[in-house]
Amino acid sequence: MFFSLTDHFLIRASAALEKLKLLCGEEKKCSNPSNLLELYTQAILDMTYFEENKLVDEDFPEDSSQKVKELITFLSEPEILVKENNMYPKHCDLLGDELLECLSWRRGALLYMYCHSLTKRREWLTRKSGLLKEYLVDGISYLLQMLNYRCPTQLDEGVSFQDLDTAKLLSEGIFSDIHLLAMMYSGEMCYWGLKHCADQQPENQGMDAGVSGASCTTHREPLDFREVGEKILKKYVSVCEGPLKEQEWNTTNAKQILNFFQHRSNS
Repeated sequence: MFFSLTDHFLIRASAALEKLKLLCGEEKKCSNPSNLLELYTQAILDMTYFEENKLVDEDFPEDSSQKVKELITFLSEPEILVKENNMYPKHCDLLGDELLECLSWRRGALLYMYCHSLTKRREWLTRKSGLLKEYLVDGISYLLQMLNYRCPTQLDEGVSFQDLDTAKLLSEGIFSDIHLLAMMYSGEMCYWGLKHCADQQPENQGMDAGVSGASCTTHREPLDFREVGEKILKKYVSVCEGPLKEQEWNTTNAKQILNFFQHRSNS
């Protein structure tokens, strides 16, 4: 019998939930809150990944907004659980930086993919550009949040590195390929925002409104698409053509977007 990749994630989620059920049945003193939350979070990550893949494979059907909202809500639950129960002063003390990064990345990447699909629908854009702006602001916020959980490594005499390029990456707060993708995704979303809805106000209508979860404010702060996008894409290009030059990361799209930002600032 052959299983698809998505089947694998459902099986893994089921196993995590079974283990969680067993641990919850044990005496309280034997249960570590951190372990329980980690299992719960992993199950959510796996189950939502399965659902996300279905949406991506179908290129986000017209009625996807409610499903996207539900997935964002599910991916926000671990942080909400910690916050509502006052389990720890800081989320990272219980969830850990890597899980927090993963939760923010998954929400931001989902909104990136959804917005990418929406920008190809001209008729929808003419009617709903304000709603697109709402999704973009939330998505960018999640991705920037993901990039800011861990502080850049300070390069000083007390820290020794054999690889200077690695040291430069860590000093820029780039700890993995996903961090680079988050930078590029953020820049692209800023480009879409400036191109399609620079003059629009975010909508707040019925089922479509409010995809944000625990980590994005209910009342959105104004976001300067050009300023944010320009800053993060300049950093992306600098890193890709500097420490990561040998890995041949593509910077063509990033440079084209930067040119677009430059023309908009001069107009």
